[in-house]
Amino acid sequence: MKNYIKILFVILMLPVISIAQEDATEDTTNVKVKEQPERPAFESATLIENPTNVLFDKNTLEVQMQHRFGLINKTNTLAGIYGDGANIRIAVSWAFHERLTLGYGTTKNSRLQDFFWKAALLRQTRSNSMPVSVTYYGNFTIDARPESVFNLVQDRYSFFNQVIIAKRFTPNISLQVAPSISHFNAVEPGMQNDMFAIAFGGRVKISPNTAIIADYSQPLTKFKQGNPHPGISIGAEFATSGHAFQVFLTNYSGIVPQQNYMKNQNDFFKSEFLIGFNITRNYNF
Repeated sequence: MKNYIKILFVILMLPVISIAQEDATEDTTNVKVKEQPERPAFESATLIENPTNVLFDKNTLEVQMQHRFGLINKTNTLAGIYGDGANIRIAVSWAFHERLTLGYGTTKNSRLQDFFWKAALLRQTRSNSMPVSVTYYGNFTIDARPESVFNLVQDRYSFFNQVIIAKRFTPNISLQVAPSISHFNAVEPGMQNDMFAIAFGGRVKISPNTAIIADYSQPLTKFKQGNPHPGISIGAEFATSGHAFQVFLTNYSGIVPQQNYMKNQNDFFKSEFLIGFNITRNYNF
């Protein structure tokens, strides 16, 4: 009888022993290890015509210069270098936090003054527990041309919002997809005030400091007239730890995103493209 009592006691105590063992295991092995973020998918905060998921360390100043020459298919323009319609944008941004950057840019054509921001929502991790990075980019732009161009002050305003989903597949291959919405307070007859679009971009490194880059932007909203053409860009990027230089062919000349998505009338497949370059330089404080 005593043996049966002993056996019954052991059976009743097994759950308690198991729980105690699990607790002991959790105390020693289930220590939470902080996830390490994956390296940025791209070298620059811009991939030809669209922003990337790149944000810099806190207290980093980024200086941008973006230039677009005239159309190559025009005669006597030295591949568009001397052509009409050349455009340039100069911008600076400041990283207030490793997940938040604010900036300002000024563009030659239409005298656009853009105030922009970028925020990291999710970041890809090295363990792949978070497989992608998700970043929000937006801007508020003012057309600073003379008052005679506009009926109302608010007609000068346009806005752009984009969600950037990026992934670094390998140290040499990165891709991103970026849905967006552009809004102009005032548009031409036959157009709509809002344009939904989606962009695809990628980078393939061919050496430690050199990569082939490509960018495709597809407008989705249809207008009654004056529908914009898709943006097609391909080029090369040369990067170091603090600087990136991109040179490419593109059919976009607006530089500010909503200008390109809403108003581009250059058809890449009719040789209506141009040479462009982006230069960025980072300063850490």
